[in-house]
Amino acid sequence: MKQAGLCKRYLQVLMALAGMVASRAGAQALPTASGPGTFVAVGGGASAFQADYGQRILGGAVLWADVNPTWRYGLEGEARYLHYHTDEDVTEKSYLGGIRVTIRDERFRPYVKFLAGAGGISLPFHYGTGTFLTYAPGAGADFIVSDRIIWRIADFEYQAWPTFPYGELKPYGVSMGLIIRINGVDRLPRRSTLRH
Repeated sequence: MKQAGLCKRYLQVLMALAGMVASRAGAQALPTASGPGTFVAVGGGASAFQADYGQRILGGAVLWADVNPTWRYGLEGEARYLHYHTDEDVTEKSYLGGIRVTIRDERFRPYVKFLAGAGGISLPFHYGTGTFLTYAPGAGADFIVSDRIIWRIADFEYQAWPTFPYGELKPYGVSMGLIIRINGVDRLPRRSTLRH
């Protein structure tokens, strides 16, 4: 399918960009005091989405991966599987990636994002399935629990599937969960390096 090939190519480009950002992240200078700096984080949570096909709220799970070269700008990838509270076995899934911008550097961190990728649907009673180009603006808020744990309080997302054959689908919903920073915050100067 042409849309599936386009989505696959788009995700490959995003993965290549994430790899370049991650490789450059290791070359960053250490901060002189304390701060969030560069970080990589992964996590997951629960989602509730208005499916738009059948007008039903589907539930499911979401996985996130964030690569932030600075506290403000980063790349986000997500995979969402909506398989609960279905009607006639209609399920949805999406694989998206894109840019996320954090509004302020405090314990409570609102953000905006724009993602794109592939959305998949299984039609009633599994009579048909399809994967379609998807783009999704969104916004949300994180709360920094500790140097390694982030509570994603709410992640709102509005998806558009413009190439769905029976008219554009526009599912929307909210997710929440926990994110774990793979690299903790460096707090300098370290005690071992202090001179007496």
